[in-house]
Amino acid sequence: IMVNLVEGVGINDRTYPVSKNGIITKEYSLWNNMLIRCYNIKCQEKHPTYINCSVSDNFKMYSYFYEWCQNQIGFNIDDYHLDKDLLLKYNKIYSEDNCVFIPKNLNVLLTKSTAARGILSIGVTKHSNKFRARCSVNGIRKHLGSFDTPELAFNAYKAFKEEHIKELAEKYEDTIDPRAYLALMNYEVHIDD
Repeated sequence: IMVNLVEGVGINDRTYPVSKNGIITKEYSLWNNMLIRCYNIKCQEKHPTYINCSVSDNFKMYSYFYEWCQNQIGFNIDDYHLDKDLLLKYNKIYSEDNCVFIPKNLNVLLTKSTAARGILSIGVTKHSNKFRARCSVNGIRKHLGSFDTPELAFNAYKAFKEEHIKELAEKYEDTIDPRAYLALMNYEVHIDD
């Protein structure tokens, strides 16, 4: 049997379907997109945060990834995303030990956006002779105050965001992996996030 590699590394051994009734399965979509993020140069040019990301040997096998998904808390919930770096901050490897499913709004909240923010710390913008602290909550920017220094603005942002993450952890505790809940409750915003 000839096997076509997906993105040069992924092996679909055809144990499980990639589509049902003409619709791509959630498992295959997640698996394929994960491989694209890690091994497709055009994707990495658009999204440089995925440069140097990789997939574990087990996750390169579609049948393994498919079976793993079936046993994960949150997998069958709409709008839950596959996350690779909540359990281990700055992690670059998609694997069964590092990945969990978390709600989209939590995943977006934890996303590092270096390119978007410029030279100031995350959550901080300059306005006249002051520094504003702002944080997005459900896609809406919340103004946290104006401060004399960027450090004071960042500290306000950090305190607010860490508290907001804990509130969301409590809200989703019953529908996320206990490891994800613990990571969220202990989450620290760093100045270089």
